[in-house]
Amino acid sequence: MRALTLRFLLAGFALLLLSRLGLMAWQWDRVQAADGLWPILIGGLRIDTVMLCMLAVLPAVLSPWLGHRAWPARLTAWWYRFAFFLLVLLEISTPQFIAEYDTRPNRLYVEYLVSPREVGSMLWEGYKGTLLAALLVLIAAGWLARRLFRDGSLDAPLAWWRRPILSLLILAAGFMGIRGTLEHRPINPSSVAFAGDAMINTLPLNSLYNVADAVYRMKKERSPSALYGSLPPGEALRIVRESAGLQGPPLDPAIPTLHVQQATSRRDRPLNVVVILMESQGAQYVGSLGGAGLTPAYDALSKEGWAFTRAYATGTRSVRGLEAITTGFLPTPAEAVLKLPRSQTGFFTLAELLGRQGYHSRFVYGGEAHFDNMRGFFLGNGFKEVVDRAKFKRPAFVGSWGASDEDMFKELDGLLTADGDKPTFTLAFTVSNHSPWEYPEGRITPQGDPRSVENTVRYADWALGQFFEKARKQPYWKNTVFLVVADHDSRVGGASLVPVRHFQIPALILGADVSPRRDDRLISQVDLAPTLLSLAGIDSANPMVGHDLTRQAAGRAIMQYGDNYGYMRSGPRGDQLIVLEPGKPAHQYRYEMPGTYTPQPLDEAFAREALGHALWPGEAYKAENYRLPGEAPAAAQAR
Repeated sequence: MRALTLRFLLAGFALLLLSRLGLMAWQWDRVQAADGLWPILIGGLRIDTVMLCMLAVLPAVLSPWLGHRAWPARLTAWWYRFAFFLLVLLEISTPQFIAEYDTRPNRLYVEYLVSPREVGSMLWEGYKGTLLAALLVLIAAGWLARRLFRDGSLDAPLAWWRRPILSLLILAAGFMGIRGTLEHRPINPSSVAFAGDAMINTLPLNSLYNVADAVYRMKKERSPSALYGSLPPGEALRIVRESAGLQGPPLDPAIPTLHVQQATSRRDRPLNVVVILMESQGAQYVGSLGGAGLTPAYDALSKEGWAFTRAYATGTRSVRGLEAITTGFLPTPAEAVLKLPRSQTGFFTLAELLGRQGYHSRFVYGGEAHFDNMRGFFLGNGFKEVVDRAKFKRPAFVGSWGASDEDMFKELDGLLTADGDKPTFTLAFTVSNHSPWEYPEGRITPQGDPRSVENTVRYADWALGQFFEKARKQPYWKNTVFLVVADHDSRVGGASLVPVRHFQIPALILGADVSPRRDDRLISQVDLAPTLLSLAGIDSANPMVGHDLTRQAAGRAIMQYGDNYGYMRSGPRGDQLIVLEPGKPAHQYRYEMPGTYTPQPLDEAFAREALGHALWPGEAYKAENYRLPGEAPAAAQAR
C-alpha cells in the first residue's frame, strides 16, 4: 500500500502538471497578460498537493497496519485506479469546458448530471470528434492506471511498535498537505487567485478540486422561500422596485433592477472613493451614538462630515458587511455572495461599475485576503489589485489576524498618495478589533485587561484618527470622498428574535467638500454605495436597490439574523419591525431603543413588503441577473 500511494502521488502530480502546462500554453496570451506563469505553477503545486493528499491520506495512514495483507492492498489498488481515472476525466473535460464557459469544470458539471439524456444527446450531436478523442484518452488512462496500481503490490510487514509511529507521521503529513499552509487559515481557491481574469484564477486549481469545492459551496445556497413562504411570480421584484423608487420598465429586461442613477453632485471631475470598513465596531462602543464612549477620534470626525446616527448593518459577519457595501445586495439566509458559487464572476460590484469609468479599484487588508474568499470574489468582480499582509512593507505589529490597523492605514495613505491624479476606488478593511484582541503597545492607555474588546476598539479608533489627521494634509484629500462604516457589531445576541440594537453601526461620510451634518434617518448599509456614487459625481446605470440618501428616502433597515429576518420601517407610529421566522407567521413589533419590543397587530401590506425584500435577493441570485449590461451571467462564466 505504501508503494501504491507513492506511485499514485507521483502519477497524480505528473498528470496535473502536464494538464496545467497544456492549458497555459493554449491560453498563453491571457497568462502572459496576467504575468501568471509562476503564480499558476506555484499555486497549482499547492492545490494539487491538497487534492492528492485528500485522495491518498486514508490508505496511507492504514498502510503500516494493513499494507502486507492481500485484500487491503487489492482494495487500495482499485481506489487509486478510480481516483486516477477521475482526475484524468476531469482534466480532459477541461479544455472544452473552458471553451464553452471560460472556466474550469465547476458546479455546472455536476448539475448536468441531473439531465443525462438531454446533455448526452447535446454532446453527441455537437462534439462527436471531441467525445471520441476523450474516449480514447480515457481508455489509455484506464490501461495506465491498471499498470501503475497492481493488485499484488504488498508491503513488507512492520514491527508492531513501528506501526503507530509511522501512522501518526503519515497522518501529520497528510493533514498539513490538506491544510495547504502554515498560515492562520487553510488554503482555498482564493489563496491562489492573483489576477483580474477569472479564468486565469482557475488555472492554479485542478478540475477535480474545483468541482469538489463547487459542490461543497452549493450546500450554502439556501432559498428564502423555503424558510419564509412564497409570493406570486414577479411580486417580490415589484415590491423591491417600488421600495427603491424605480419607475417604468427596466433599462434591460434581463436585469430587472437596472436603472439610471444621476448624481446629485455635478462635478467636472468625479471624486475618488475610499471605503474604510471597521471590523466589529458596533454603535455600542461609539460615544456619539450613545455607546460606551470608546471612540473619541470617530466622535470628533463625526462633527466634520455627514454622520448617520441610525445606520443598521445587514448581518452579523464581515462577509455580510462587505456584501452590502461593495455590491448593495440585500441579505439572505444563505451565505453572503462572496462565498457563493454563482457570484464569483459577473456579479455587480462598485469596482466593476467604476472600472468601466476608468477607475482603478483595489482592496487593502492587513490580514490574509483569501479569508472568506475575499480575494477570489473581488478579483473576479472588478477589483484589479489586492494589497494584503504579504504585500505590507515592514509592518510595526503583526498579530494572529495580520498586520495592525496603523500598518493598514499607513499602506492606504501611501497608495492614495502614489495615485496622483489617477481615479481610484479603494476598499480598506481593518483587522485589529478581533479576538484575541492584539495591538501594539504604547498607542493607547488600556483600561482593565489590555487584551479585551474594549481596548482593541480604543486602538482601532486611535489608528483611524491618526490616519485622518495625516490625510487632511495630503493632496488627495480634496479629490476624495471617504466612507467610514462598521461591517457589523460584536457580541451579537440577546433574548429577542432579531436583536436590533446589535445591528446599529457607525456610518460617516467625509472628505472633499462634504458638509457637516447629523442625519437621524433610519438607513441600511445597502444605501451607502448609491449615496457615495452621487456624492462623488458619478452618473451610472446600476442594479442597486438601496437609496441615494442625497435625495432623502430611506426610513427602513434590513437585518438577517441567522434564519430570522428583520425588516424595520420608521413612521408616525415609531419604528415598526416585521420579523420573519422559518415556517411561522410574520410578527410585528414596535421597536424602541435600546431593546423594547411591543407586539403590534400585523399589517398585512407591511408584512408583504418585508417578505418581498426577503425573497427577491434569492431570486436575483438564482437568475443571475444582478449584474451590469455586457457581463455574461456566471452560468456562462464561473459557476
